[in-house]
Amino acid sequence: MPLRTRTVFDSFVSAVRPSVAAVPRFPKMAIPARLFAVFLIIGGLAMMQATPASAAKYAAIVIEEHSGRVLFARNADQARYPASLTKIMTLYLLFEELEARRLTMDTRMRVSRTAAGRSPSKLYLKTGQTVTVRDAIYALITKSANDVATVVAEHLSGTEREFGKRMTRKARALGMNRTTFRNASGLPHSKQKSTARDMARLGIAIRRDFPQYFGFFPPHPFAGRASGLETTTSCSANMTALTASRPAISMHPDSIL
Repeated sequence: MPLRTRTVFDSFVSAVRPSVAAVPRFPKMAIPARLFAVFLIIGGLAMMQATPASAAKYAAIVIEEHSGRVLFARNADQARYPASLTKIMTLYLLFEELEARRLTMDTRMRVSRTAAGRSPSKLYLKTGQTVTVRDAIYALITKSANDVATVVAEHLSGTEREFGKRMTRKARALGMNRTTFRNASGLPHSKQKSTARDMARLGIAIRRDFPQYFGFFPPHPFAGRASGLETTTSCSANMTALTASRPAISMHPDSIL
């Protein structure tokens, strides 16, 4: 490990070790209340694989949730592409619709040609198929499915462009002042940017505001049942979301891990 990167990594470990040790052992479906971490790593698989020249691309923040105290931060307010973490905001807005009773878990959402044409990761849904809200939630969490993200966006806002505007408005309402969304999936867009600090705010907010849906997040297989679709996937490496044993989010390795 290069010296500079090792120093950053060691600083992170030293900062979080006391709080990690203090986290009580919750049942698998319980909500962790102590520590929240976000790692934003650009262009690599892990911090220890970086060269000194590329270390500046990394952004990270660790926040003690109950107090708001920042335990570790590195480039936490620098703009980065949010990649698949974008789907956490998509889920946040989907949960809002469920709470407002404008949707139910069994509401079926139609797959448009645009949604079916999204690039992987995806469920390879076909134009005209439908997917339930329940299956969409599992697909977003376990598969990081880009086609499903577009299905949700179009169902809630008519077009993904309009949904992006809604996402940005919600980001501002949550205090994410350096975040702009342009799509529901995190697929590349030059104007879709966020920061480690803003994504920490989002992760804390979704657990605070929708604890009743926390049971969707522990890793388990997803079986798609939309219009005869049979797809089983393991938990996606793109988004390890808010588990009781590891209260953190992991980002898409192509842009943010």
